[in-house]
Amino acid sequence: MLNFLKKNVALAWAKKHVQKTETFKKNAPQAQQDLLLSLTNTAKKTLFGREHDFENIHSIKDFQERVKVSDYEDLKPYIERVKKGQANILWPETPEYFAKTSGTTSGSKYIPISKEGMPFQVAGAQSALFHYIAKKGNADFVNGKMIFLQGSPELEEVYGIKTGRLSGIVAHHIPNYLQKNRLPSWETNIIEDWETKVDKIVEETEKENMTLISGIPPWLIMYFEKLIERNGKKIKQLFPNLQLIVTGGVNYEPYREKMEDLLGGKVDIIQTFPASEGFFAFQDDYTKEGLLLLTNHGIFYEFIPLEEYGKPDAKRLTLKEVELNKDYALILTTNSGLWAYSIGDVVRFIDKYPHRILVSGRTKHFTSAFGEHVIAFEVEEAMKATLEKFPAQITEFHLAPQVNPNEGLPYHEWFIEFEKEPENLDLFKKELDNQLRNRNTYYDDLISGNILQQLHISKLKKNAFHEYAKSQGKLGGQNKIPRLANDRKIADLLEIYKI
Repeated sequence: MLNFLKKNVALAWAKKHVQKTETFKKNAPQAQQDLLLSLTNTAKKTLFGREHDFENIHSIKDFQERVKVSDYEDLKPYIERVKKGQANILWPETPEYFAKTSGTTSGSKYIPISKEGMPFQVAGAQSALFHYIAKKGNADFVNGKMIFLQGSPELEEVYGIKTGRLSGIVAHHIPNYLQKNRLPSWETNIIEDWETKVDKIVEETEKENMTLISGIPPWLIMYFEKLIERNGKKIKQLFPNLQLIVTGGVNYEPYREKMEDLLGGKVDIIQTFPASEGFFAFQDDYTKEGLLLLTNHGIFYEFIPLEEYGKPDAKRLTLKEVELNKDYALILTTNSGLWAYSIGDVVRFIDKYPHRILVSGRTKHFTSAFGEHVIAFEVEEAMKATLEKFPAQITEFHLAPQVNPNEGLPYHEWFIEFEKEPENLDLFKKELDNQLRNRNTYYDDLISGNILQQLHISKLKKNAFHEYAKSQGKLGGQNKIPRLANDRKIADLLEIYKI
């Protein structure tokens, strides 16, 4: 009786929630302008607001004239003052939390999360689940066990500000109605060593009625493989009531075939787009591609055409001005005190009203050693299309340019860890090259003009990417290996794993 009641309450909540979201989906451009003016008005007496004349901002144009696009290095002097306990620097008072992330050029980054911003981190995930329940008409998963593969919830303090990984912070805000069903235990969740942690999670969950599992694809795969190794069963045999997987952090598509093989049965997938800086989007219709951009969650968005990104006179477009199927660098202004902040993600719109996006790459993750500017979305789609034509499976891959080969023309080198190798690797390679040429005209011109030769594939031994990540201290949590690079820093380290 209790399970029936819980399920029906969830169905009622979901229907009501989805109805309430219709307004923001239709009125996003105007609501975004109103939000920006509200943010600048709230922060006009902060140090940043005074320095940038927030008092006289009355339009988006005013804001863009006064506030330049920034990255973490630009905001770091302000954040350092906040870390020392100073209030009213980027946002009124001091942040409720710092989300600590590993940066590449800045060392650890401390992303402020205000008391106003924190509720939206949780609300984004809740909204994703409510949309799923409403669309599916089924909330059975609320009666089973749920697991969130995440960082440790143990937090340190920086001048009184609680600090930790975002997923660990969010763990303190899981709604009460989900807490009783939630795994793993606190003792397991605070284990820092990722392999030890996953082993313990396997022990705690393998006999449970798991109905919802959440995490980024590489670590879901690691968890599933360990479960299968211990029990000799596919995941749906082990967890017959598993209904839903919630994932994010990286594009799910290149992992789809491997995941489906490990699952061994039908499980619904919801993709999300969370980050320490905010919860930006989720798949509001699990049967369709694209993520609904959350334009009413305390974040004002701007979009710079990717080809202009980094130029001093680059256009900063609003929702009203974006075009479909074009790549944009994502710029954020948030209710936690990030102002015109470049997060480093690249998105493209596939729908308007409501605005739906795909995450197409990272501003720093591309290959353009020869002027081709290949981005993650293109290589991931090329790989996906190729795998659809061959009975093969991959675990992971990385693309890097080979500018000075021992002989012949330069080329793109693909480091691939195959789960199941294609019967004819040469045909696979040719198809992969053609698929990328179809998606990037500059690359096609370089091949046609004999500037580059056809791509090369370097096969890697099993668990190569796992071992590489471990060697770099990037195993677990939200760590992700870039799918492509414009240099050979990662490629050179992968050389030792070649078959």
